[in-house]
Amino acid sequence: MCYIERVLKNLEKTMSTTTIRMPEDLKVRVAAAAKRSDTSTHGFILEAIAEKTAQEELRADFDSVAEDRYANILASGKTIPWQEMRGYLEDRLAGKAVKRPAARKLAR
Repeated sequence: MCYIERVLKNLEKTMSTTTIRMPEDLKVRVAAAAKRSDTSTHGFILEAIAEKTAQEELRADFDSVAEDRYANILASGKTIPWQEMRGYLEDRLAGKAVKRPAARKLAR
């Protein structure tokens, strides 16, 4: 058995089968897009699923970081006012050497 045959046989063992029902017009669009991408319809669908999954994972990570940061603000009561942070970021973008604003408790 050659290397390629072994790889394909191994893939068959590790990949499960899923049936996807889709409207005929979407099926036609996917097939056309796959052809334009010079790939198979199957490969195109797998890539689309992988991209959407990665996008959702990034979104979940972003949400988690935001929740952690918000919890830290609530716990410490410290934050940086937006106007100060915006000025700092604009100066950094302009290439200026600026000191990062310090977080402090804000009056309520």
